[in-house]
Amino acid sequence: MKQIYKITYLATQKIYIGKVAYESFRYFWSPDIEVVNEDFRKLPKELQKDYSVRKEILWEAEDCSDSELAEKEVDFIRQFQSNNPEIGYNRWPKFE
Repeated sequence: MKQIYKITYLATQKIYIGKVAYESFRYFWSPDIEVVNEDFRKLPKELQKDYSVRKEILWEAEDCSDSELAEKEVDFIRQFQSNNPEIGYNRWPKFE
């Protein structure tokens, strides 16, 4: 099962859109760790020590090509504007 997912870092309220070519309930691919760390360093200590991450499956298909999956990922990144540094952690495609 191929999937497009959205990860929400509840402490920062920023999101990340990703894709996976196989169904996995525990897969949490993450954005550039330094970008996330930069945001978390700005949080109060209590939020740095106790935070939640939410994963939502936005779309899935039994049968689609890898290029179709990649297209869907970009569509969702643009739809949710997760490539806008104010909203999310995706850095590609470049936000305009």
